[in-house]
Amino acid sequence: MTTIDAATVQGISQTIATYTQALDDGRTDDIVATFCADGSVDIPFIGAHQGHAALREIYAKLVPQVPQRHLVVNTLVTDADDHEARAVSDIVFLLRREAGWAVQLVGRYTDTLHQTKAGWRFHHRAAEFVN
Repeated sequence: MTTIDAATVQGISQTIATYTQALDDGRTDDIVATFCADGSVDIPFIGAHQGHAALREIYAKLVPQVPQRHLVVNTLVTDADDHEARAVSDIVFLLRREAGWAVQLVGRYTDTLHQTKAGWRFHHRAAEFVN
């Protein structure tokens, strides 16, 4: 097993948390800022999109209308060097309705991140859901 330094793990965790909280808060520009300029997503229900303009367009359509939380857990950085890293995280997506909070989706993110002057940024983020 390759040893991955704590600073890399912390930087990647920071990027994942920044993305997640911005997504739940509906802060589109902050979401887009977690991606490389040529970064991409491939997520069921929203499809595949690449580049800041395309990402901004799709995430602007996803601004929450009711309170929501993406609980991202069990993040494992599987490979990393000075430029690129790969991580896998489990996700539970909750929505608050009149009856309270309810699980909507359970799945997994698979990420490739690049180290930039601004820190770790998503080069590619993919999701798959298991329910």
